[in-house]
Amino acid sequence: MILDLIATLGGLIVPPVFDFVKKKFIKSESDTPERTIGALATTKPEAVPGYVEALAKWLDSQVKFFNRDVVGAVSQWVVDLRAAIRPIGVILAFVTLGGMIYLTITSGFSQFDVVPEVLDDMLVGIRLSCETMISSWFGSRFTISK
Repeated sequence: MILDLIATLGGLIVPPVFDFVKKKFIKSESDTPERTIGALATTKPEAVPGYVEALAKWLDSQVKFFNRDVVGAVSQWVVDLRAAIRPIGVILAFVTLGGMIYLTITSGFSQFDVVPEVLDDMLVGIRLSCETMISSWFGSRFTISK
């Protein structure tokens, strides 16, 4: 029971805590493009179009540098599969836990003779993995905004 609590609370608490620590102790730069545009708009409005154009070219060069090793476009099925991996894993974890609950409830009515001591260690590991996967997915959805 303690391991279940640790796995569940750990998955729910760790991602928001990392988010909080990142936002609290790692300060964002004070010289952002938005602040520069705001300062230019009040002091030299005629320089804003040139700055925006230069900023767009700089961002475009960063994208080109980042994608320098990419040849062609990634197939849409690869993009869809990568986007679906975590939700599918969480759904399968829910199904696994539901199946374990069903088998636990109906085990008294079963015609099969299963020795619980044999499966206990394996089932604890599976259960804890499923609980951690589910709670970490939900925990990554919690953010602490500044």
